[in-house]
Amino acid sequence: MIIKVLLLIVFFAIMIGVGVYTRKNATDVNGFVLGGRSVGPWLTAFAYGTSYFSAVVFVGYAGQFGYKYGLSSTWIGIGNAVIGSLLAWVLLGRRTRVMTKHLQSATMPDFFGKRYHSKALQIVSAVIAFVFLIPYTASVYNGLSRLFGMAFDIDYKVCVIVMAVLTAVYVILGGYMATAVNDFIQGIIMLFGITAVIIAVLNGHGGFMQAVKALSNIPEDPEFTATALQGSQGLFASFFGPDPINLMGVVILTSLGTWGLPQMVQKFYAIKDERAIKTGTIISTFFAIVVAGGCYFLGGFARLADATAITENGKIIYDAIIPNMLSKLPDIFIGVVVVLVLSASMSTLSSLVLTSSSTLTLDLIKGNIVKKMDEKKQLLTMRIFIMVFIVISVVIALNPPTFIAQLMGISWGALAGAFLAPLLYGLYWKGVTKAGVWAGMFTGVGLTVANMYTKWIKSPINAGAAAMIAGLIIVPAVSLITPKLSQGEVDFSFDCYKKKKVVEEKIPLPEDKVVD
Repeated sequence: MIIKVLLLIVFFAIMIGVGVYTRKNATDVNGFVLGGRSVGPWLTAFAYGTSYFSAVVFVGYAGQFGYKYGLSSTWIGIGNAVIGSLLAWVLLGRRTRVMTKHLQSATMPDFFGKRYHSKALQIVSAVIAFVFLIPYTASVYNGLSRLFGMAFDIDYKVCVIVMAVLTAVYVILGGYMATAVNDFIQGIIMLFGITAVIIAVLNGHGGFMQAVKALSNIPEDPEFTATALQGSQGLFASFFGPDPINLMGVVILTSLGTWGLPQMVQKFYAIKDERAIKTGTIISTFFAIVVAGGCYFLGGFARLADATAITENGKIIYDAIIPNMLSKLPDIFIGVVVVLVLSASMSTLSSLVLTSSSTLTLDLIKGNIVKKMDEKKQLLTMRIFIMVFIVISVVIALNPPTFIAQLMGISWGALAGAFLAPLLYGLYWKGVTKAGVWAGMFTGVGLTVANMYTKWIKSPINAGAAAMIAGLIIVPAVSLITPKLSQGEVDFSFDCYKKKKVVEEKIPLPEDKVVD
């Protein structure tokens, strides 16, 4: 217990210290929200990765999908690395950095407003971002608190409140730079921590080969096994697992979804320059392979956990699986795990609250509710909304309506369903129309919200994936048949991609005069 407490004290002290140290970078709006657009590739890549992977992944997703799909759940981590990190940086990184700088936009709703010349789009997207970031934040609290309960036997409410207060302190002090520097420190912890935990857990089951053998001997589970594969043996240790179709839905949601999440895309706004994108791409992809791949690989052995400890009233408690697997480790490893997941969770929370507060302040209040708002008032308002956002999410976290994975599925489905297509097409295609963007946003949010009540798609995960794909189809389809933006407006947005080249013209020598 002494070891675990000491690790936490050191961790918290470093986080607050970073907030105090970076407060000088948060004296204006550009510095508070984007770090002055001067953040290097290492800090940006780690900020992207740590915002991507939190307790939602380590506790909720790794436990639930590892239990459902066995070792094939590792495909989710691979998809996160290739689609969610590598392709996101390659396709979105440079263009987002260049166009947002050109349009002088600091948030995703601000980008939509300026790219499509619509104040209404900016306001509505700001409301969507604020509303649907809350359940995601609540899910992060929930996952972390289960681990704290296992390691310290501390009441769930105390865990939630302490974590919320500490996150609020360093974000309010240092803004984006505080989150970026802390994300880098937390990312280093995550890289080493997940590796150590995997080795320790596998050794507890007699090593890798014995663990895989034990997993292959587990009989099929009718509740989670696809009908077409019933009667097969060793599905939980197989390449594609017992239910490859639903597994694909999870890969799509958790990988493609990052392309439309405001807190993820905003990392590209803040990176120093275009050259840093290439370095950041490599670092971010490596980080995702180790952390996401490691989490889901570990979760693949979920069915080796103590069945009685993860069952309540005859039902599997997915959020209890990973904590149960870790509870048998030595104290030093439990301490490492707690700091690991605390790092992942606080980095995600800081990104979420900063994105939400800046979006509300800059896109909804400034110029609409409060007509004249100087920088000092904007900074104060953002700091107040950081506290408001945290309080609301804590209230939800203290009485969460469903499992972690379902909370995150609802949030990601609505946000990515609404924003992914307008962002992606807006960066590449001049033919996107306002009507197409409106149709895409209504489709993404509408499908997700309707499915919460109708359950026509049983899994919120698959519903979220469907919302994203629908948006990618609806936006261009509607844009092709609706009035275009003026050519001048579109050309202005895309002028930033043109590089002016000065070509020297060779001056011919004068012809000699002919003397008669």
